[in-house]
Amino acid sequence: MMTIDGLSDDEIRSLLKRVKTFAVVGASQKSARPSNGVMRFLIGEGYVVKPVNPGIAGKTIHGQTVYARLADVPAPVDVVDVFRAPEAVTDVVRDAIAVKGSTGASVVWMQLGVINEEAAAMARAAGFTVVMDRCPKIEIARLMLKGKCRTD
Repeated sequence: MMTIDGLSDDEIRSLLKRVKTFAVVGASQKSARPSNGVMRFLIGEGYVVKPVNPGIAGKTIHGQTVYARLADVPAPVDVVDVFRAPEAVTDVVRDAIAVKGSTGASVVWMQLGVINEEAAAMARAAGFTVVMDRCPKIEIARLMLKGKCRTD
């Protein structure tokens, strides 16, 4: 099966086993929002999640302090997980590139339905692995990583 990001199941599986920390850009306090459910799921799987949303900075989501900008998120960050409209992704990637050295971020993950080839090319050129049009919650379940993510 060819995917839009060109990554195989083995590559996604390996990535999800390797990473520990997600910065969730576009995190929402509203329980009905996908970002909220994905954050809760990732925390339950043993990942560290750092929400980013300037409108609610300083508040908490699932017990995690919300940061205004990616630049405010303390290291380490492995994955910049983008819950934003496709046209907003280029700015998020610029921010991710700016903090790559200080956070250690190595993956830009664009959520299901978030497709921005220009931003993906920019991220790849800066050395990021780019996952696009996928959800980590779905991928973990699909690849049967549930419960195994943090135990190896």
